[in-house]
Amino acid sequence: MLQCANCGYTNRVGSLFCEDCGRNLSGASTVTVPTRHIEDDPSDASARATWGSARISADTSIMLHIRDAADPVTFVPSRRMIFGRSDTNSSVKPDIDLAPYGALEKGVSRQHAAIEFSEDTLILLDVGSANGTFLNGQRLPPNQPRVLRDGDEVRLGKLVAHIYFK
Repeated sequence: MLQCANCGYTNRVGSLFCEDCGRNLSGASTVTVPTRHIEDDPSDASARATWGSARISADTSIMLHIRDAADPVTFVPSRRMIFGRSDTNSSVKPDIDLAPYGALEKGVSRQHAAIEFSEDTLILLDVGSANGTFLNGQRLPPNQPRVLRDGDEVRLGKLVAHIYFK
């Protein structure tokens, strides 16, 4: 049993936050919503091999079609863009906020993945996320770059999206 230093409540072993007051039991002073860990289900992957173009120019728009979302997220790539979810109790903010698309429930970390624009290609990297980044069904090792192609499926935790170059 773990006793909370803030309120004295006795918590179950393995608890990260006090079940009574919500304080972090590891001693950190800020309280944020932790990333929900989800089980990996290989049958859930709807990945397919794609062979779209990997070449883009500096004025190419990128469209991220998130499954079950009405409109795509459209952006022009910059040198490095962080994808994740916002958290009102954290000062860390991603460049592309996926919170409006159910990111917390789908296991997306506050800083989940990065897309880097390098010469004439886009590179995808997992930046140490809790639930992994997948490219066409293949889990990416943290900080190992992979080239993105037009039409690729990108999965952040359980949030599935397809990327298109426009």
